[in-house]
Amino acid sequence: GGGEEEVDPYAWGVPMTMERGSMASLDSTLRKAPNASWRQPELPEVIAMLNYRLDPVKTNAAAFLQHLTFKNDKVKQTSVRRLKGIPALVSLLDHPSKDVHHSACGALKNISYGRDQDNKIAIKNCDGVPALTRLLRKTRDQDLTDTITGTLWNLSSHDSVKMEIVDHALHALADEVVVPHSGWERGSNGGEESCKPRHLEWETALTNTAGCLRNVSSERSEARRKLRECTGLVDSLMYIVQSQINRKDVDNKLVENCVCLLRNLSYQVHREVPGCERYAETIPVNQGPVPANKGGCFGSRKGKGKKDGDDGSGDQVDIPKRTTPAKGYELLFQPEVVRVYTSLLRESKNPSVLEAAAGAIQNLCAGRWTYGRYIRATVRLEKGLPMMAELLAHGNDRVVRAMSGALRNLAIDSRNCELLGLHAVPHLVANLPGGQSQSGRTLSEETVVSVLSTLTEVLGNSLEAAKSLRASQGIERLVLINKDGKRSDREVRGAGQVLQLVWAHKELRRPLEKDGWKKTDFMVNLNPATTNGPSTRANGTYEDSTTPLLDRGQSERHYLCLKTFLNVFREHILSSEVCMCLLLDLLLHFASS
Repeated sequence: GGGEEEVDPYAWGVPMTMERGSMASLDSTLRKAPNASWRQPELPEVIAMLNYRLDPVKTNAAAFLQHLTFKNDKVKQTSVRRLKGIPALVSLLDHPSKDVHHSACGALKNISYGRDQDNKIAIKNCDGVPALTRLLRKTRDQDLTDTITGTLWNLSSHDSVKMEIVDHALHALADEVVVPHSGWERGSNGGEESCKPRHLEWETALTNTAGCLRNVSSERSEARRKLRECTGLVDSLMYIVQSQINRKDVDNKLVENCVCLLRNLSYQVHREVPGCERYAETIPVNQGPVPANKGGCFGSRKGKGKKDGDDGSGDQVDIPKRTTPAKGYELLFQPEVVRVYTSLLRESKNPSVLEAAAGAIQNLCAGRWTYGRYIRATVRLEKGLPMMAELLAHGNDRVVRAMSGALRNLAIDSRNCELLGLHAVPHLVANLPGGQSQSGRTLSEETVVSVLSTLTEVLGNSLEAAKSLRASQGIERLVLINKDGKRSDREVRGAGQVLQLVWAHKELRRPLEKDGWKKTDFMVNLNPATTNGPSTRANGTYEDSTTPLLDRGQSERHYLCLKTFLNVFREHILSSEVCMCLLLDLLLHFASS
């Protein structure tokens, strides 16, 4: 989405009330006679005044435009654009007078806010982003920095402006806002000082900047690469999040934007960071020794009442010690980062923070790479599995989907899979349609498909997990999906896969038949003509889906084919976790057409 607010410097219906000296020039142009009452100027007059030779007139004209455009889409959509007000305002950003560029920037912030995409493009087309960047580099004024970063956040919600911001504004945002005001450099150079952390003093500018970069990081791999390699950016973001965790203040928009940005920068990290080939693994990732200790009680999100090793925390993982401290993009995938995300899962009440923390874990656990293996094990050691299993009961659809996706990739680790099979199956089953315990919750098709895919991964060939599914009334819900004519093919196919895994255990067939089930209940009820392509992944592969991204470098044909799909998700493209299986289905469909 865009920035957080528009700004109106005047109370509605009251004439401008700036200091008398700067009012005089504009005031005198608007009086018909010396004693006449003040009249509100017409819009064409105001825009003409932007080019007036006297600075106070320019200042007040820009400020009045800011007032007129506040929550007034009609003025923004037609008049300002049609009357060529945007180029005039952009040109004022380079004016030497602080008052002039302050008012012009406030007007541009309002004009760029909202659903009207044409205004954002108009600002981009007259080089508004480089002009805002020059002003950001020049100013030391906190209020103006807030306004500039808020304008860039508004602009960043439009796809065609994202790379413009990456190419022209990224380094200024890092150098002038994130790095100096995060507190990171001071904290890393000899300990914390007792004074108030700088990121609280500059919270608005930091929130706006992180929101802007959160938006542009969803654009394409080139944008993610430039953000990851921007000096000090990742270090500062990690520092902000960690210091907010330390203060137990993790539900605000600053933390949300930072964590969502870190989640996006973790997407495809195993393929996109420099030298990634040295981390690649060729051995099957889900093979390896299973430690002897079995899981008992699975624990809880708040970590109360657990015994040692009951959630796999007693397992040791051989992670090589670093000879030099990690920095920059390396911080994204060091095993220690897991502690940041599990702290957020434990403490946060903000659904977007919970979704992003789980999404980051899912991204880091995707791919056959060394750090993915370390992180899967570290999540277990940090007791993240029971936290995510409990959060499957969250009331927010996207949080449930994020937890499911993360657990699916975590289950590629054989010990994780065993523990989840023993303890998480009832939590997963509770999210399938058909139960009485959902208190009116209706989950989206995407989330149901994700849960079914996770059940497929967790069940694998585990008899204990299949028994747990049967004991938690999972068979009833799966058969209901399988035979419900209103369910999508993807849901039916996902339910059928889980049922087939259960039926594959010969030891269970007689107990299942005693329960009243027949062999035909465990067959997929689908018309073969509708099942082209896989909808859920095979056991032991990955789900990369916490940012629904298309690389713009792919063929125009695929881009056009998927354009409709992306438009549907435009409003949610940053925080929504769209299942990769749907993308695969679409690609297969269009490839065959």
